[in-house]
Amino acid sequence: MKYPYLLLDADDTLFDFPKASRRAFSAMCRANGIPDTEDSHQRYHEINQALWAAFDRGEVSKEFLTRQRYVQFLGELGLNRDPDKCNQDYLRALGEGVFPLPHAEETCRELVRRGHRLYIATNSVASVQRSRLRGSVFAELISDAFISEDAGASKPSRAYYEYIFSRVPDMTAENCLAVGDSLATDIRGANNAGLPCCWYNPAGRDRPGSLRIDYEIRDLRELLEIV
Repeated sequence: MKYPYLLLDADDTLFDFPKASRRAFSAMCRANGIPDTEDSHQRYHEINQALWAAFDRGEVSKEFLTRQRYVQFLGELGLNRDPDKCNQDYLRALGEGVFPLPHAEETCRELVRRGHRLYIATNSVASVQRSRLRGSVFAELISDAFISEDAGASKPSRAYYEYIFSRVPDMTAENCLAVGDSLATDIRGANNAGLPCCWYNPAGRDRPGSLRIDYEIRDLRELLEIV
């Protein structure tokens, strides 16, 4: 067994985050009297993505991000709504949105059957991720979930991975593979921590020259041949 330990990203690697997010946005709109249109959702998505990118760069906190996205969104729509309530309604609905990506369950089940230990490595909001994991098919397959809020650091910082290694003493840079879709967090984080990495790239995006990518897959089942 080449990699007995696997660090798996959650959103857009195991879970269909766009689907869950779109449904949570609709629920938030219904609860707060906000127009649920493609234009309004697209603007929210753009604001949200920009703030998460700032978080990944270490420029803002997660607490600031989750509230500020609604402050900006409501301000642009000219609506007098409570941004904290909007955020709470969205996160509650998001925590209920459990939509595994194609082949995620069967791949994880086969990995566990073969003796691999699976761990989640995520920057997502802790309450949301725990809720989704509890309600998912992955609950019985994942050994543990390492969420940035608990670690006191986030991907792609080396400190985040040092936290993980402190919790799993037998895991090393030689026997662990990091798997994820994000170049900015999953792949750069693995590079920063000196870990081998696998880029999950189902859309066939161009491979960057600035990062070390040890493996690239477009179908999660390809992991079975690598590990």
